[in-house]
Amino acid sequence: MRAVITAGGTVDGAFAAAIGTTVKALAPFGPRTLLDTVLAACEDAAIEGVAVIGGAEVRAHLAGRDRVRIIDAAADGRTNVLRALEAWPGERFVYLTSDLPFASAAGLRDFVERSRPAAVTMALADADAYATRFPSAPEHAVALRGERVANGNAFVIAPGAAEPIRALATQFFDARKSLPRLALLLGPSICLRFATKQLRIADLEAYGRRRLGLAVAAVRGCDPGLCYDVDTLDEYAYACRRVADP
Repeated sequence: MRAVITAGGTVDGAFAAAIGTTVKALAPFGPRTLLDTVLAACEDAAIEGVAVIGGAEVRAHLAGRDRVRIIDAAADGRTNVLRALEAWPGERFVYLTSDLPFASAAGLRDFVERSRPAAVTMALADADAYATRFPSAPEHAVALRGERVANGNAFVIAPGAAEPIRALATQFFDARKSLPRLALLLGPSICLRFATKQLRIADLEAYGRRRLGLAVAAVRGCDPGLCYDVDTLDEYAYACRRVADP
């Protein structure tokens, strides 16, 4: 099993001032950085080979770590998605973001093992388990028909699946912050079902199978640590408080 970690995201303003860098992956977290936390989870999970998509500061931070391969990050996230998908051609790999402060080896191993039957998987945690693990945390849960889940930032991609994913992955990246553009990609039926809380995870899996021609699956009951990511200063501050006073 291989891993690729995207670490090209930047922040500015109060967030950058608080962490002392514009590179979110290098934000201090306990005795190390956010990126180091994810790398440690991969190492402890016995993942053989990790590629990191990062810029000059990330490269300098990881200098001397022979087990980590650095792939230069581009200025735009869309290109970095493609570089991540191309990191391990012909091999099975887990795709992670670098802003998972509570990622653990046990959670990663469990997700990878339960992903084996499918070509593409996404980690999901039960919303109640997430709330228990991270009380009063910024909201990450999504309401679907019959269940509430927290979306993970961990994906397993089987050999041969990266190429079919390319076009769809970049389309979703471009549209991720625009509901109308997402609606155009998903289609009116899925959007309506989501808006009325009638959308099921099975509907999304079926959509992925139709679009990609691959076995797509959501892996439920994953470690909530794979679902808490840091997009804002408030989320970073919560994570720091949580690790200081678990």
